[in-house]
Amino acid sequence: MSAEKIPAPEVQNEVVVDDSSTLPSYSNFCRVTATPEEVIMDFGLNPQPFASGRQDVKATQRIVMNFYTAKRLLSAMAMTIQRHEGTFGSVELDVRRRAGSYQAATHPAVGPQGIVSETD
Repeated sequence: MSAEKIPAPEVQNEVVVDDSSTLPSYSNFCRVTATPEEVIMDFGLNPQPFASGRQDVKATQRIVMNFYTAKRLLSAMAMTIQRHEGTFGSVELDVRRRAGSYQAATHPAVGPQGIVSETD
């Protein structure tokens, strides 16, 4: 008589997040720094993100995490952006290119680097 090994049932983990007391906030600025053990992300609102010279940004949220969590966040963000771009097209980071492509579609007289030429 041989004893057959019965495989143990696979356990599925489920994480349920209670976000009922979460306060949403908007950020268009993020500074990422690190220590040997942690990643630190400061979020804030830059009221003039394309201004030149000194810009004072008040960080309103700070997230501190270990490198394992940061790497999982990196993977999750990459997948989210990949899905978004697959649906809506590439997310262009260069504002001059974004302005140039928008203006080229709506205004025929677009100069170098998306600068609109005055032709009227």
